[in-house]
Amino acid sequence: MAWRRIYEQRKMTAQDAVGLIHSGDRVIIAHAAGAPLAITDVLVEQKENFHDVEIVQMVSMGNARFCEPGTEGHFRLNSFFLGAQSRSAVREGRGDFTPCCFSEIPDLFDEILPPDVAVIQVSPPDKHGFVSCGVSVDYTLPAARKARRVIAQVNTQMPRTWGDTCLHVSQIDGFVEIDHPVLELEIPRIGDVERAIGENCARLVRDGDTLQLGIGAIPDAVLLFLKDKKDLGIHSEMISDGVVELMESGVITNARKTLYQGKTVVSFLMGTKRLYEFADDNPAIAMFPVDHVNDPCVIGQNDNLVSINSCVQVDLMGQVASESVGLTQISGIGGQLDFVRGSRISKGGRSIIAISSTAGHGKISKIVPFLDRGAAVTTSRTDVDYIVTEYGIAHLRGKTLRERALALIAVAHPDFRKELQRAYEERFTDTIIV
Repeated sequence: MAWRRIYEQRKMTAQDAVGLIHSGDRVIIAHAAGAPLAITDVLVEQKENFHDVEIVQMVSMGNARFCEPGTEGHFRLNSFFLGAQSRSAVREGRGDFTPCCFSEIPDLFDEILPPDVAVIQVSPPDKHGFVSCGVSVDYTLPAARKARRVIAQVNTQMPRTWGDTCLHVSQIDGFVEIDHPVLELEIPRIGDVERAIGENCARLVRDGDTLQLGIGAIPDAVLLFLKDKKDLGIHSEMISDGVVELMESGVITNARKTLYQGKTVVSFLMGTKRLYEFADDNPAIAMFPVDHVNDPCVIGQNDNLVSINSCVQVDLMGQVASESVGLTQISGIGGQLDFVRGSRISKGGRSIIAISSTAGHGKISKIVPFLDRGAAVTTSRTDVDYIVTEYGIAHLRGKTLRERALALIAVAHPDFRKELQRAYEERFTDTIIV
């Protein structure tokens, strides 16, 4: 077959593959668990051959060596969402953060950040010559379709996923074969606080609802309290291991969805080997690029869409800061605003911001009179709907500023309620809002 000849001709070592990257290029690196580390590690090893290469990525899993100290002048990170390695790189001046909703990233590749090279990770080709982007479709597949050159790490352990996930071998310029486990995310520990938050969130979920879940202990805790629900659906930018049990047990059937009925719809996977094996060649999971999955107008076609996300702080007006602590950028916008707005379009939709009431081992309240100086507002007070803590549920949509403040004080940690009440009294008089 012609595709086999193309594939064999374009097979190469990682050392040869990085030769397709030139100084001054903009290089898009596949997202999260799809990170092609066998290629990026070699790129860094050969850093003296490169100058002023812009590395664009969202979440960096693995070592992200291209943003370590000593790479200055060779590589510069441009990140849409900061993690452990990229956070320090931006703070120390080796990288930059670009604020952007997850759904809009593929559009940036069309107009503002056109890619020279996409470095991705894929499954081996099928009998027709198509490889799958597997666990990372999101912006990875759009970047590969738009880049001038594409380098693919072909991993025999990458699951082949259904939906819009594939490229033909003729669309790829270099193949580097490996046989490595796909990057895994440890299952988070769920404590008493997370369980209480999860139980409160589950009170807002009804039979037949379609869910969007973030990542971490709180979304996983929510899943623990959904086992008595019926015919739940999933339309989410990502899922992790907790969804597998509910799909296998028949709680998540997607039977009542009004869009992609019968399908769990996601853009990327981040979990353990159990999740990846479940998703492999599974037609019940449909994966699409993020400009489709996270488009608020697409999200809103799901009736009864319930989005569940988290944040860093909420002020007494209901402004939600999810990505920075004061002036320090710690993460990114991700898909939070996409799904908050999509849930508003959805008939019967609800959005939940779920947070523990305190940080710093109980010394800092997450519900505050004012956001920290310089903190970015991720979800505005006009978009916010429910705020949930371990102490209860505050419904803010349609409430006055006074009503919002009182509702939030009621779900704050008891140790901070008097302080918040004093702030409320100082701020509001009978006739004037100061």
